[in-house]
Amino acid sequence: MLFNSYVFIIGFAPLTLLGFLIVGRWSPQAAAAWLALASLTFYGWWYPPYLVILSVSVLFNYGAGVILGRLAGSIRTFVMAGAIAVDLTALGYFKYANFLVGNLAALTGLDLPLATIALPLGISFFTFTQIAFLVDCGRGEVREVNFRRYVLFVTYFPHLIAGPIIHHKDIMPQFARRETYQFNHTNFTIGVIIFIIGLFKKVFLADNIAPIASAVFNTADHGGVPTLFDAWTGALAYTFEIYFDFSGYSDMAIGLSLLFNVRLPINFNSPYQATSIIDFWKRWHMSLSTFLRDYLYIPLGGNRRGRVRRFLNLFVTMLIGGLWHGASWTFVAWGGLHGLYLMANHAWRGLSPPTFPGARFFGWLATFLAVVVAWVFFRAESFSGALAVLSGMAGLNGVAPILDWPALVNGAWCLILLLLVVGLPNTQHWVTRWLACPDYFSPRPRTTDADPWRWPHPLWALGLGVLAMLALMNLSQPTVFLYFNF
Repeated sequence: MLFNSYVFIIGFAPLTLLGFLIVGRWSPQAAAAWLALASLTFYGWWYPPYLVILSVSVLFNYGAGVILGRLAGSIRTFVMAGAIAVDLTALGYFKYANFLVGNLAALTGLDLPLATIALPLGISFFTFTQIAFLVDCGRGEVREVNFRRYVLFVTYFPHLIAGPIIHHKDIMPQFARRETYQFNHTNFTIGVIIFIIGLFKKVFLADNIAPIASAVFNTADHGGVPTLFDAWTGALAYTFEIYFDFSGYSDMAIGLSLLFNVRLPINFNSPYQATSIIDFWKRWHMSLSTFLRDYLYIPLGGNRRGRVRRFLNLFVTMLIGGLWHGASWTFVAWGGLHGLYLMANHAWRGLSPPTFPGARFFGWLATFLAVVVAWVFFRAESFSGALAVLSGMAGLNGVAPILDWPALVNGAWCLILLLLVVGLPNTQHWVTRWLACPDYFSPRPRTTDADPWRWPHPLWALGLGVLAMLALMNLSQPTVFLYFNF
């Protein structure tokens, strides 16, 4: 089931919320069970057999967590490592088996058969969520014994398919509070507003810019050679498509969760306003960045074993982060590029370079261009397609006339989106500044009651109404979120 569909917006979401609040007045435990059941329905709606895989994963990791809570010392570490190995093996089979077989066949020249393996939706996210749970159990930070609450933790539908990656200790205490099961006017209002903003990002911005990127990359993947203007238009279009698609999903997830009085972690913080690659990774897909740091980079040694080892740890972490997104060498190249970017960024900082007028602007420009170049590998279906687009961006494929109307419209659309992501505050800043939201979103000062633009100003209602109308008008053919494929 898609957030950006009529069946979800008109049917599933209101019925689930209504049942949650009604049952919650009688029994919070029953309401939690209702929400878990609804979440399983949400997941199985797309393809019911996926529920078997999800259920087996939940049962196995819950059992492993209970066992870890009863162990101590080296045996607990051993059991934790074994359970994580099982999770990674399952993820590897569904996501990477054909990739490995294909590469082995290419290396050996053998005619190896490929299996028909359907990639379960959200397997990367619910696997990483449960790995984090196992590590926390192994550290003695979590001792989960309630099966119903664990099922809800893993399957909670706002985050299940495409994140954010959540931690048991951050989410489950919220479900333990009785007020979670009572209607909260403030949370409901803010949740609806954030959901509308996220829906608009996805269906009006991301989906309308997507055909521009697809046209260029499909041409390149099939042997075409995009010229300078077309290549840059395609690369920029995908840069904005993936941002508004995934940022829109994350906004919708946060907004939906607030309807249930549960706060999910923020996943984006204006990443295209970053002035360095280090800054970019503190702003882009923040839950994944935190996971890779805490559960991969730091265990590898982090920055505790000298500069060379630190750079190697950064590079390996980003390579694995790239491969996590998909079974393709283009994803590995994307991760490797960001690993090299981070190494260069840390080395540059180590030199203590002098500041100069315009340094911040040039830092932003270099970061943005580096990110755009890396997205080319992320989007392309093959290395030949990626190199064709990059050669076009470098002007090696010629400079075609750009006077035709469609090309000018495409370029203007990219320019408008660039101004939006660079010049405007993000969702959480808007909400914090103008809706007098609790300091959940941002440490910035909240608006005061005397502020004439404070919600519920009529212009806010008008603006949100326009966004909602434009979004709903584009729901006739709902499209899958890009991160559903990862």
